Formats: sequence, C-alpha cells, structure tokens
Amino acid sequence: MNLPLFIARRYLISKKSHNAINIISGVALGGIAIGTMALIVVLSSFNGLSGLIKSLYNSFDADITISAQRGKTFQPIGAQFDSIRHLKGIRYFNEVMQDKAMLIYNDRQSGAILKGVGDDFEPMMHFDTMVHDGSFILERNGQDYGIFGMGVAHRIGVGLSNADYYSVTCYAPKRGLFATPNPADAITEKHLFPAGTFSINDDFDSHYVIVSLNFARSLFDYHDSSVTSVEIGLSKNADAGAIKSQIRKILGGGYSVKDRYEQNELIFKTLKSEKLWTFIILVFILIIATFNIVGSLSMLMLDKEKDVDTLLKMGAELSLVRKIFLYEGALITVIGACTGILLGTVICLVQIYFKIVPIGQGFIIDSYPVKLEAADYLYVLAATIIIGIVSSWYPVRAFAAQRLMKDGKQA
Repeated sequence: MNLPLFIARRYLISKKSHNAINIISGVALGGIAIGTMALIVVLSSFNGLSGLIKSLYNSFDADITISAQRGKTFQPIGAQFDSIRHLKGIRYFNEVMQDKAMLIYNDRQSGAILKGVGDDFEPMMHFDTMVHDGSFILERNGQDYGIFGMGVAHRIGVGLSNADYYSVTCYAPKRGLFATPNPADAITEKHLFPAGTFSINDDFDSHYVIVSLNFARSLFDYHDSSVTSVEIGLSKNADAGAIKSQIRKILGGGYSVKDRYEQNELIFKTLKSEKLWTFIILVFILIIATFNIVGSLSMLMLDKEKDVDTLLKMGAELSLVRKIFLYEGALITVIGACTGILLGTVICLVQIYFKIVPIGQGFIIDSYPVKLEAADYLYVLAATIIIGIVSSWYPVRAFAAQRLMKDGKQA
C-alpha cells in the first residue's frame, strides 16, 4: 500500500477541523475544473472554425496545383505531363485558364476573375454542391454559360429569371501591342449567359466567375493549349506529399508545385498561431486559478501539524510527510482536471449534436462548429498537471524547511 497516497486521500475527503479549509480546497478544485473546461471548449471551437475554413478553401483549391514560376502561362503537353497524368494516386487533371476581365450587364459593370476550367473541375471539387441558384452548366447548345460568385452577381445585378435572354458582356485586352486608331480593336468581347451562382466565402464570392476552359482561352486571346495552372485531384487514400515530390522530380525547375497547405500557407499559419496564443492565455488564467492550491495546502498543513508530529515521533521521515502533501495537491489537480475535461466534453458534444449556440443568419452554417481532437486533451491534461504539481511543490517545500528549523531548535 502506498502510505503517503492513502493518507493524502483521507485528508482530501475527510472533514477538516476548520470549515474554511474545506471551502478553499473546493475552490481550488473548482478553479482547476473551470479552467480546464474552458481550455477544452475554446480549443474545440477553434478546431471547428479551422475545419470550416479549410473545408471552404478545399471547395475551391485542388489537392495539388502546378503553375509556372516565370511567366503567366505554360502548355501542359509532352512526356512530362503524360507521366504526371498516369501517376498512381492521381484521379483528376484539370486545366485552368484564369485572368481578370470586365463584366457589363445592363447598365452595371464590375471587374472579376474568370476561371476557365475543364471537365474534371466539377467532379473533383464537387462544385455542384456550392451552387445555390441555378445549376452547374458551362456549355450547352453552342452557348457559353458561367457560374457567378454571389458577390459578383450582386454587383452587376445578374438574375436567373431572364438568364436565357440577357447575356453578360465580357471584355479583356488582347495580348501584344496594338497601334490602332480604334481602341476597341485591342479589346476582345464575348458574351456569357448566367447559369447559376455559388457561395463559398467572401474571397471567392466577390471575385470569381467559373466559365469553360474554351471560353476563357478565347476571351484572353490564347488559341493553343496554354493554361495558367493545372489542378490535380488525388484518390481518397493517396499520399499528397509523396505525389507532390514525384511531380516536382518529373518537372524539374521552372514550375511551382504546391499542395493545399502551401496554396493558403498564410491562412493556415494564422489559424495555428491563433490557437497557440489562445491556449497560452488560457493556461495563464489556469495558473492564477491554481494559486488556490497554495492556500489550501498551507492551511491543511497547519491544520494537520499534530498529525505530522505524531508521524515523525513514530519514526516517519520528513520525505514521507512531503509526499503526503504533494499527493494531496496532485489529487486536487487531477480530480479538477478530469472534472473539467468531462464537463468541457459534455458541452462540446451538446453543441455538436443539438446546436444550442446559433451563429446568426446569413452565414453558411447555422451554429458554431465544434470539433474534439485527442491532441488537445493531452496538451490540456499535461499543462494542468504540471501547473498543479509546481503549485503544490512550493508550500510543501516551505513547510519542510520550517519543520527542519523547528526540529533543529528543539534538538
């Protein structure tokens, strides 16, 4: 039997001679529980928001994107790209022609980014699920159609009720230098019928229009197989890092090959740093809460001083006494941490399944997203136990030093 732990457990659950000690011990345990619960809830909320943001970008960004390091366009032809197409794990190979254009609809105009995509785009991105009004159609019966971001559609007043009768006029400058008395000769003009609108987030909704690859090449004056990028979609269990390395090895220099993280590196780094600093701030709050352990142990040691004298006279060493009160602080910490983790988990599960906290109208989801991750539990539990043990060590050390001085004087 572990005697120090047994005595510490008895001290924790037994009634003290002074009721204030029970209250302070309860406050210490409750403070740790609340701090731990807050850590679990806040970190899980950050996980949910991060997952939501990643899913939004994943709806528009491919698993791997190839672009030219120099210049705007390149031609994805030849043995190198044939080898990439046949790499194991690659399921989709979507060619993209993307550039800025001026859109005019009735009397309203606005700049936008036209993204011309191939046939693999819709199944690769499941983009039809992002289309709110209309349907995903880019070409039909010789007519060109576009899927407009909600922000772009709002600025130029595009409506689907009369989409088959009124087209959006798209203007883009022709490539090269033109010395002509008529400026219109240097501009390419094409017409596009709205087929639907999509909503992902403000970055995409306010800037992008999805069109067919042929329409984009024609508008931007490319009459060959030029693209601004190639988007690659991977199979479900494919290793993105390994395939990215293979593509880089095949292409050599001159091309930029990026995975989803690298395409949005700043956003993902910002999310990680925000979560880290939030964790640090809440840990500082938890440290303040654990100061109650110092008071609780100090008063308990004064209350049990007669018990300590009895143990020492029976032959117990001072190290055993130190262990008793260290275990006492550890028990308060562990029980408080486990209680807080349990409460935090229950709160998160209630939000996940019952969505009791709404996020407000006009957003793409109806409640705050929450996601539980095992790593958060390990970090929170480790931080709480370390803080609790350090908080327990200080009063126990002071008490042991005081006992040594007292025993020395008595001797």
